[in-house]
Amino acid sequence: MAFTSTILLVGDAAICPGSGLGAVPPSFSVGPRAMQMPEAYALAREDFTFNHMPLDKLLRKHVDREGRVDYAALERDSGRLNAYLETVSGARFDQLGRDEKLALLLNAYNAFTLRLILDYWNGGKLKSIRDIPAAKGWDDRRWKVGGYTWSLNEIEHKQIRSKFKEPRIHFALVCAAIGCPKLRAEAYQANCLEAQLEGQTRYIHEHDRWLQFDAAQNVIHLTKLYEWYGGDFEQDAGSVLAFVARYVPGVRRVMKLGRKPRIMWLDYDWNLNRAKIDNQ
Repeated sequence: MAFTSTILLVGDAAICPGSGLGAVPPSFSVGPRAMQMPEAYALAREDFTFNHMPLDKLLRKHVDREGRVDYAALERDSGRLNAYLETVSGARFDQLGRDEKLALLLNAYNAFTLRLILDYWNGGKLKSIRDIPAAKGWDDRRWKVGGYTWSLNEIEHKQIRSKFKEPRIHFALVCAAIGCPKLRAEAYQANCLEAQLEGQTRYIHEHDRWLQFDAAQNVIHLTKLYEWYGGDFEQDAGSVLAFVARYVPGVRRVMKLGRKPRIMWLDYDWNLNRAKIDNQ
């Protein structure tokens, strides 16, 4: 088992990191269905924790500063990834507290996605997750978490979106595409989760791959994550722009003046988030 009754093993103690730097696109043609994001789990003392340090070490080793993955090297290290996934399958999911559950689901989703890419890596010939057969992609029910077997879509939509009022998860789940937010070079940890999610969200709003604001024209170009999951951000902030304004001072200023920016959507780059050092 990958948990202890109180804290992680001394040698593998979780540290709230400040480095290392994730969202999943829908497999539907018009985006995922809207849903309510209630809080299904009350905040409480974490009696059980899960050891994510094996994944943390893999991410630090194989994810570069831009959040891209050296899949060729990860493939050579896949035994360690498989071992981590085995611990996930045996986790005491139902006994974990709210933040431990969310950290586990985020890490499991991202680790499963890495495993899926390796399954179809084919010596570096895979160019995009969308090149994987649809039946083996987001809807394939093969991934085991604490005795449950879910698809990637079920983890995102049924286990996360429908049970956590937390829209920032869309900046943490990683679909192995360049258009996704960065994959963190570290695992999510319950005791660091708030700082990690906030760091992910701030990073997205500070880089033009995901956001471009033209104050003179009062036009904002946003990642399509806001288009696909707009309802989730509206539930949290009232509107997509109100959520964005929390992180972009220029948008906050024009909103206070009653000037609502016009939203346009950035192209989503589906190319694989492979590291530049991988020249295959």
